[in-house]
Amino acid sequence: MGRLSTHVLDTVTGKPAVGMRIDFSVLDAGAWKLLKTVRTNADGRTDEPLMAGEAMRTGEFRLLFHVADHFRAQGVNLPDPPFLDRVPLRLGSPTGMGTITSRCFARPGATRRTGAVEGPRAS
Repeated sequence: MGRLSTHVLDTVTGKPAVGMRIDFSVLDAGAWKLLKTVRTNADGRTDEPLMAGEAMRTGEFRLLFHVADHFRAQGVNLPDPPFLDRVPLRLGSPTGMGTITSRCFARPGATRRTGAVEGPRAS
């Protein structure tokens, strides 16, 4: 069976973004329904996949990365409003199978942000 995971990197330090809040939601009847809130670990990943095995299903999903809160908690002085506050990443799983990995590259005060999504691929 497949799985959905994410990895967040701080491009200023070149290290994983530890402790970033991520809200994981599904689009249900035209509205986002929160499935779970997680935080990244010392590797910049979540301790467990956001979905795996029997929980993988067809649908539209959103990862909401709380980038500004993460940098404020580290003492970074951000402009008001911050260049990035919350970064949504929408993705679909047409079959509910395969492996999907999302990556978020975060840097405070930069004028450009980069995100990448891989998948789905056979697992």
